[in-house]
Amino acid sequence: MLYDCRSLADRDRGIAAAIEAVKNGELVVLPTDTVYGIGADAFTPYAVRALHDAKGGPQAAPPVLIGSRHTLDGLVYTLPRAARDLVEAFWPGALTIIVEHSPSLSWDLGDSSGTVAVRMPLHPVALEVLRETGPMAVSSANKTGQPAAVTAEEARDQLGYAVRAYLEAGPAPDPVPSTIVDLTGSVPVLLREGAIPLVKLRDVVADIESQVA
Repeated sequence: MLYDCRSLADRDRGIAAAIEAVKNGELVVLPTDTVYGIGADAFTPYAVRALHDAKGGPQAAPPVLIGSRHTLDGLVYTLPRAARDLVEAFWPGALTIIVEHSPSLSWDLGDSSGTVAVRMPLHPVALEVLRETGPMAVSSANKTGQPAAVTAEEARDQLGYAVRAYLEAGPAPDPVPSTIVDLTGSVPVLLREGAIPLVKLRDVVADIESQVA
């Protein structure tokens, strides 16, 4: 079902429905500060598999979205100083960091070699859902090979009944993907330059290297 979160009453109903769906292992589509995402409970393996199936087959391990900076401490074994500095500067926002996750976590996101890509999005609807559900595995809300959805309605056209609740908040304000920085090595590495440019990252962490052509 699609809920128009631009209406206060529908927003409350939609957020409640999305939280219930995630807790039941179902899929939801929600807005973020980049493009719309299709999400599932990160700790429910069959829900993560359903996410892959909805998109059209095996995918890379999806990023994990969280609703609070404090949640990050519960997901990682150790957090490098560079990671803390970048999070302080750019979260919530369009920065995805790759860090080593705690080996004790009971999740199966796919073959990620003990690492996880984490982001805290700057969108009130997404944050309200995430603060109740906990970490969610979230990928762009589209079929593999199709354009990323910039509205929930576009996502519904592609994903249909595979998703329990669609949260519509209007067109994505800045449909540029997040910037990705790998912080698992001795030196931070820019893997994708998205909404946050390298020059701004280097204002915070000067020694970031770039693998972007």
